[in-house]
Amino acid sequence: MNQDLSILQLVLGASIVVQLVMLLLLVVSITSWAAIFRKLFALRRVNALNDDFERDFWSGTSLNDLFSSAAQNAKLAGPMERIFASGMREYQKLRERRINDAGALLDAARRAMRASFQRELDAVETNLSFLGSVGSVSPYVGLFGTVWGIMHAFTGLGALQQVTLATVAPGIAEALVATALGLFAAIPAVVAYNRFARDIDRVSIQLETFIEEFSNILQRNLGAHPTATASGH
Repeated sequence: MNQDLSILQLVLGASIVVQLVMLLLLVVSITSWAAIFRKLFALRRVNALNDDFERDFWSGTSLNDLFSSAAQNAKLAGPMERIFASGMREYQKLRERRINDAGALLDAARRAMRASFQRELDAVETNLSFLGSVGSVSPYVGLFGTVWGIMHAFTGLGALQQVTLATVAPGIAEALVATALGLFAAIPAVVAYNRFARDIDRVSIQLETFIEEFSNILQRNLGAHPTATASGH
């Protein structure tokens, strides 16, 4: 009885449809765990790069020096540094065109930073929707496998003259394995989705705060030196 009801025997004894459902859920679970670890390491890197740049930004280094460094390290820069570079690039382009209107300069820099912010946020949110889909759909896929397995089991029992627990249990257990796999895939995905969504919200707030602070610095520089490029803060 123990051998017949082992997990391996239950999987091997299940109908082809239930086995396909189990295989699908196993693949989804493995893919989900891979996405979780990738997102975990990616968010740690984003936070570390943002913190490093923010520390440099408020250390007293001139804006031009920060922009030169950001341009040289564009591929290795974090989201905050790329947003800063977008704003400075647009600002300096307009200054080179002899545009001295403070409002136009500030609006152009802010638009460039907002566009860069949206691109960075989209990149940070990569795979988040996948985890949400796994968390919401996997239990239903597992339930489908369970319902199909139970139907298959009762269809087979209909041909028997005498039905006992020993004849019913294997078919029901086979079907329930699909539900278990569905929950196994869904629970980590839901937990990770909620955790990452909260972390991404923090990153978003940090970047939006930086955009406002940098805009204020540009505004002060424009007010103090309307005909000179910003060189410090």
